Amino acid sequence: MIERLNQVNDVPVLSVKDAAFAPYGRIITGYDFSGLISYLTEKTEIPGTGNIYVASVPEMEADPVAAELKTVFYGGMDMEIGYCNGRNSTYNGFEYHKGSEINIAVTDFMLVLGHTWQIRDLTFKAEDAQVFFVEKGTAIEMYQTTLHLSPCKVTDEGFKGVVILPRGTNTPLPEKHVTDDPESRLLLQRNKWVLAHPDREPLMKQGAHPGLLGENKELFY
Repeated sequence: MIERLNQVNDVPVLSVKDAAFAPYGRIITGYDFSGLISYLTEKTEIPGTGNIYVASVPEMEADPVAAELKTVFYGGMDMEIGYCNGRNSTYNGFEYHKGSEINIAVTDFMLVLGHTWQIRDLTFKAEDAQVFFVEKGTAIEMYQTTLHLSPCKVTDEGFKGVVILPRGTNTPLPEKHVTDDPESRLLLQRNKWVLAHPDREPLMKQGAHPGLLGENKELFY
């Protein structure tokens, strides 16, 4: 698959198993994610267009692995388990959170990643991003300094992925406060700071900061 992706794209596509992924995150082992994967496989659909994101699904949070993640992975902190399914194939923008995110690839997909320390004057250059392939069944941690957004599909059918985050992340803010701290201009939802591409209309309509510079690249497969 990676060979094919590198043939049809003009940016390198690396594996999360590659050493280049280490500054962005790590592959997670030692947890039984089979129940979460089965839930997405059997009980969720891929939309005909666009993406669907659900931050918290009670049935998924009732899976036995949830208690173990809360106790061990998040060190006793509360967290939410949801999913993102869709057909995205473009960069669109980047977000980051204060706290690690777990992604579990229920299907193969690609992730476009950057680093928060590459943000300059509330902007990030698309050319500085790296693309990584995540194989079906792989669970990864993305560190809180990792810029990311929706996965990108590698088949016509689209993608499915489990998303695990600190409780409340990606839910509406009661009120937005812009202060003298420049970062406050990036806060779009709870624990969600966003730099959007100006061409990404859905994000711009939500009030996202137009901070992604360069081409809103499309990835092919």
